[in-house]
Amino acid sequence: MRKHSWLVPTLALLAALVLAAAGLCLIQVCSIARQPLTILMYHHIVPDGTQLNAMTVTAQQFAGDMRWLKEAGYTTVLPRELAAGDPLPEKAVLVTFDDGYASNYQYAFPVLQQLEMKAAIAVVGRCVEESDGSFYLTWDMCREMSLSGLVEIGAHSYDLHNLDQRHGLFVPEGPNGIQRLEGETEADCLRRVSEDLERNVRDIEAAVGAPVCYLAYPFGVTEPWAESYIRDRFSLTVTTREGRCDPAEGLYQLPRLGVTAQRTAQDCFSLKSNISLFIKEFSS
Repeated sequence: MRKHSWLVPTLALLAALVLAAAGLCLIQVCSIARQPLTILMYHHIVPDGTQLNAMTVTAQQFAGDMRWLKEAGYTTVLPRELAAGDPLPEKAVLVTFDDGYASNYQYAFPVLQQLEMKAAIAVVGRCVEESDGSFYLTWDMCREMSLSGLVEIGAHSYDLHNLDQRHGLFVPEGPNGIQRLEGETEADCLRRVSEDLERNVRDIEAAVGAPVCYLAYPFGVTEPWAESYIRDRFSLTVTTREGRCDPAEGLYQLPRLGVTAQRTAQDCFSLKSNISLFIKEFSS
């Protein structure tokens, strides 16, 4: 027995280290859960019974998501309220839509009106400009929603969403969104991106009669060299990086949580979600 006398204290030490590590992990998970703002990301809403993909949720799910948020005591906020420095409600959530699908007007807007909740929609200007209202929003739809006070229209670029032979899809090898094209100089790229975003902003403001302070990066892709220009033009930007945030620490490149058919709004606030965010943060 004596030659194994070291075993008990060693096991005790290992157990203490494991407990300490678990305690630190729990503290970090709780810290993530306590972040004062969660930004939810939606794209396209489809009729119940429609085949779904990673960018779609059904009308029934969206309505259920909003009812759950309301019943759970969450208060929706808008980008312009955050940019103005308005105090955050105790349980704040920013509901966002990317791209500007007509379904945001057809299915989401009536729910927002019924529940008196707010949302921000970042539109691709070219898609809206060419729309007949069957798939993408029209400027009349944008204006109506904006005038309600419940919806803020933001920028998602005029024509930087891979609308060429890429058919609006993300290409893993790039370039995507505001990224520099092959052979393009930094100066030429900045000129191209700034002209595009200025057109997007100008068209939105002309259509809805309200200033644009909010940019959702196309595909969530950012470029460090363009950040200075973007911060001069916009008060708040969001990416597709997963996480929660504290607006007091800054309003740029804010993370979001994507809502899908497999992950409801309620799921985004679950312990499982917080643990997943901690693992991603720890491994990055």
